[in-house]
Amino acid sequence: MSTTTSPTPEPEGPPRPVRLIQNESTTEIPVHLLFRDEPDPAPVPLAPAVVARRQGTGEQPRVRRPGPAKARTLPQVDPELVERRARVLPGAAGVLAGACGAAGALATSWWAGSLPASAPAALGLPASAAVGLGPVQWAAYAGAGALGLFGFGGLARGRTGRASVLGLFGRYRGTVRRTGLMWVNPLLLRRRVDVRLRHWRSEAMPAADASGVALRVAVLVVWRVRDTARAVLGVEDHEGYLRECVEAALVRVPLEMPGEGPVAAAGERLTRLVAAEAAPVGLEVFSVQPVRVEYAPEVAAAMHRRRIAALDARHRATVLTSVVDSVEDTVTRLTMRGLVELDDYERKALVKDLTVAFCAGRGETGS
Repeated sequence: MSTTTSPTPEPEGPPRPVRLIQNESTTEIPVHLLFRDEPDPAPVPLAPAVVARRQGTGEQPRVRRPGPAKARTLPQVDPELVERRARVLPGAAGVLAGACGAAGALATSWWAGSLPASAPAALGLPASAAVGLGPVQWAAYAGAGALGLFGFGGLARGRTGRASVLGLFGRYRGTVRRTGLMWVNPLLLRRRVDVRLRHWRSEAMPAADASGVALRVAVLVVWRVRDTARAVLGVEDHEGYLRECVEAALVRVPLEMPGEGPVAAAGERLTRLVAAEAAPVGLEVFSVQPVRVEYAPEVAAAMHRRRIAALDARHRATVLTSVVDSVEDTVTRLTMRGLVELDDYERKALVKDLTVAFCAGRGETGS
């Protein structure tokens, strides 16, 4: 009997299951990626992020990096509008040009014979040629007159603490800060501006304290014009602009009544805010200080009663503390010196009598 042996197939291992996690859609994530033994990379510090995930899609949370915060930009005037020095000449040049024009007009009149008969002799001039007023003489008159007007018309006097902003056909041509006699092109439009240190006291403005109680505040602003080009051509009313800046700053800075909080700190914050708002228009603010702080009329009576009650409670607490200290000191001295022997009942009675006596004495003296 023969047996036929067939090759036995080598045993194969159990089929490796495909370890997949399937979400509600068709996205598949291999499990071995979730349980890796590799060391994690060094953590990267991230800014606070916003995590968003769409529901029902199996989508992994996405991290959004917040963009850089946008800085608050202040209003800017034309960047090319910056104060620069204007070109002027010494006043002697204008006087000389005007004198030359007057001399030219006189010479033309002598040439044309328009002067009185005795005038040439009085001026030491020879007799006039008396050629009459022709086109040449009229042209000489026009040239001499234009030179005289141009010379004398451009004379200006600069004073300390004042400046002149020059413009031609609406275009800025420069600023003159010189003092003394000088010559400026008479075709230029001149705008005077005061560059000295100035004080402006506001009327009562609405404000609030840290608790939101309505206040009325008057502030004193110390300021000056620093950039004349921006101050004159960028703002029409300087004090009106400062008033609006101060009102906007009072909304952001809580104030306190005198004696209840640091008024100086509020003044420093107001100065910084108003100075930052006024700098783009050429104004320099040195100080913004509250000079009068009071409650608004609608809450003045209630807050007055509240302050009186608080002061009265504080006074009563001070008086009570003083009386208790005095009673304690008296009882302690009597006991330690052996003047009296007191049990608990007698000690309580003595403390009571001394407290009533001290309180009555302080009430009579009004302290």
